[in-house]
Amino acid sequence: MKRHIPNVITLLNVLCGCIATVFAVANVLEMAALFVCLGIFFDFLDGLAARLLRVKSELGVQLDSLADMITSGLVPGIIMFQLLNMSALGGSNTASTISWDSITNISFLPFFGFLITLASAYRLAKFNIDENQATSFIGLPTPANALLIISLPLILLYQNNDVLNQVILNQWFLISVTLLSGFLLNSRIELFALKFENWSFKDNALRYIFIIISLVLLITMRFLGIPIIIVFYILESWTGNITAKNK
Repeated sequence: MKRHIPNVITLLNVLCGCIATVFAVANVLEMAALFVCLGIFFDFLDGLAARLLRVKSELGVQLDSLADMITSGLVPGIIMFQLLNMSALGGSNTASTISWDSITNISFLPFFGFLITLASAYRLAKFNIDENQATSFIGLPTPANALLIISLPLILLYQNNDVLNQVILNQWFLISVTLLSGFLLNSRIELFALKFENWSFKDNALRYIFIIISLVLLITMRFLGIPIIIVFYILESWTGNITAKNK
């Protein structure tokens, strides 16, 4: 019975991704972001449960990637579509309704946002056949990338800063973020994984430092702290790799 527990948790991630998709399509981006975060929580929890219960399986690995494809691949692509659509509408918070009758009149720039979904699919497929990513990641994990993308509408909605709003709704900024996202997902950058085999500080110093600093950034900078955390994650991994190679 216990071998099914991690898979049930993974299916909760799938459910969150489905609900987030509905909200993202409806342009209710704060609710989409909420369910993406909840899905990412279940994504972390299923791996932890599998390790604690010692019930890792190939089925679980495949199911986990399928869940990530929805929650951390499809939804961020739709959110970027909506942001690019807002940018095309001059910064309006209401997305235009796309129907068959109006399809010839809409801008096709928003569809560029689905490059994130394509890059996520490619990254997850590579992850499934790569045996060198058991304790670390090669390239930015899809959940981390999803957090980066969903932070943009949350900053728009809750930071209430005109300068930030103008930057985020600039189409060249959004295009740049989309391209950067696709690059980071499939780069050869080695990043540490938040996988705890034990709770020892010595064995998990990088992870504990990252979590503490991330909490401080979230408390002090709110949603603007999320992109900074992603940058810090990459830099901390890079410095950690250099330190390990020099030992």
